Amino acid sequence: MDTIQIIISSLLAIAVLVGISMMSKVKSSVNGNLLSALAMLCGVVATLFFSEVVSAWTIYPAIIVGALIGSTMAKKVQMIQMPQVVALFNGLGGGASACVGIMSASLIGFSNEQLSEITNNGYLPFVMFTSLLAVAVGMITLVGSLVAAGKLHRVLPQKPLIWPAHSTVTMIFLLLTVLSIIAGTMSKEPSAIIIIATIITSSLFGLYFSVRVGGADMPITISLLNSLSGVAGSIAGMAISDIFLVAVGGIVGASGLLLTQIMCRAMNRSLMSILLGGKKSAPKVATESNNKPGKVEIVNTESKKEENKTPATVLANAKNVIIVPGYGMALAQAQHQVKQLADLLESKGASVRFAIHPVAGRMPGHMNVLLAEADVPYDKLFEMEAINDDFAKTDAVIVIGANDVLNPAARNAEGTPIYGMPVLNVDQAPEVIVCNYDLKPGYAGVENPIYTREKGVYLELGDAKETMQKLIAGVNNAGKSETVTAKVEENSPATVLANAKNVIIVPGYGMALAQAQHQVKQLADLLESKGASVRFAIHPVAGRMPGHMNVLLAEADVPYDKLFEMEAINDDFAKTDAVIVIGANDVLNPAARNAEGTPIYGMPVLNVDQAPEVIVCNYDLKPGYAGVENPIYTREKGVYLELGDAKETLRKLAEALS
Repeated sequence: MDTIQIIISSLLAIAVLVGISMMSKVKSSVNGNLLSALAMLCGVVATLFFSEVVSAWTIYPAIIVGALIGSTMAKKVQMIQMPQVVALFNGLGGGASACVGIMSASLIGFSNEQLSEITNNGYLPFVMFTSLLAVAVGMITLVGSLVAAGKLHRVLPQKPLIWPAHSTVTMIFLLLTVLSIIAGTMSKEPSAIIIIATIITSSLFGLYFSVRVGGADMPITISLLNSLSGVAGSIAGMAISDIFLVAVGGIVGASGLLLTQIMCRAMNRSLMSILLGGKKSAPKVATESNNKPGKVEIVNTESKKEENKTPATVLANAKNVIIVPGYGMALAQAQHQVKQLADLLESKGASVRFAIHPVAGRMPGHMNVLLAEADVPYDKLFEMEAINDDFAKTDAVIVIGANDVLNPAARNAEGTPIYGMPVLNVDQAPEVIVCNYDLKPGYAGVENPIYTREKGVYLELGDAKETMQKLIAGVNNAGKSETVTAKVEENSPATVLANAKNVIIVPGYGMALAQAQHQVKQLADLLESKGASVRFAIHPVAGRMPGHMNVLLAEADVPYDKLFEMEAINDDFAKTDAVIVIGANDVLNPAARNAEGTPIYGMPVLNVDQAPEVIVCNYDLKPGYAGVENPIYTREKGVYLELGDAKETLRKLAEALS
């Protein structure tokens, strides 16, 4: 092996390590990801060069196809689908390593010189051992990851599947895999039968160990499979003498195993119990109510609460609030509404923190990623150990789509899947607002006694997005007197929108700068909930690239059929009830029709000036990019100037409209 190859491989491996280290901090995580990706790209190029296969043209179409598939998935995959995508990528890594192992065990791809060196120097047992081990670990990773991805994507049953003699059969397949590897190592020449036997037995082991995993164990399984994909790659690197593959595979394997160990400790579970130990059926959890078997009897908590005490008044008066997000928040894609509620509480003087259970969601860091997407500051996210003692001292807790991770039955319900698992001490809080879809048991199938607590529990059931909107509206109105809530200024933007049946929204570059597309979607949803028809008018040059507004609004889940091009909607401005302009100027400046000599003269513009009521949510009244004054701003009637940051302006509009 060339000394230069060793040096370059070492430097690239160090670069990958540095990138991983940078990913541990929010501010440097993006750059760390880019650094690791760049190091891997350089590693691929170096491998092609040192392996002397640069001239093999068939490699490059495969690289192009892979790059196209990866880039397409990066653009198409939604954040909620990230756990299954991670599982799928783990599986592909394991499958690739298995393919390398199969080729190596068959002695395919070695030059005559390499084959001579392997046989004459007694390296064949090592090559066969590492090759078959790579096949075994790779196939376990591939099959296990495909099952995990299928469970997460709901094409396979999400509950743990336990077949007859499951643990025994699992161990038999593991033993047969080991025997196949030993037999291949001792063989004096490649054997197709041994290779096929290794593939089959290891695949069946991967199937048997993965189908029994479910619930809170899934993040641990994803972490373990991620580690195995690295281990498989490292072993495959040994088989073909690729030092860079060995190093990077070892890094991935070691980091994945460390994360797996940390999560197992947080769950108070052993890895072997997750992989091989059967889950017992969940017995009925004793509660204060006389429940029927298998069902939760819902106590009418509202009748037992203090008069006029509602979730909104509890939150309006709270000075210390803890929010507990869970997988239900991910399913409802409600992280932006959660952030909006947190901002509202903070604007009223409350301290708001987020309690993150290590296995909340379906992959390590699932909640962190979703909340980061909604711009929740990282320093507001607290791990279980750091915040668990504070639940008893807080004023209120808001639970959003979480169940098993806060189920107090884990402390004493022996024989249940969650017994012994550390949970968030939500039950110790004086006031708990549960915003779950329903009251069914969580993934582990264990009833939650918090639901039947007689005092201090408020059940706000249904879609988390809608529940958050109701809470936001309730908190806004909770502190207002009757005279204030009953009246709104006569000619205000809120009254205009409240009475509008036909609304057109015009987004512009200012919306992009403020990253206010999610607030725009929330306002549109609120208007539609009040019976209004809402459409979006898209100017062809709005933003800084073709389709800029379409992309941003699609990110906020605005249906594509609500986006209208200028030609399709321009005649409707005169017939609409109200227009909301968000960070747009030149594309609706009527001066373009008659101000000769200006940069925008002759440019087709949106006919916003023909609308009877126009609400302008721009940062200020300065001219747009073209530098031409907009006469809409000085119109005497029917124009409302709501200036400032678009996020804040839209939040105020939504509050007033609520």
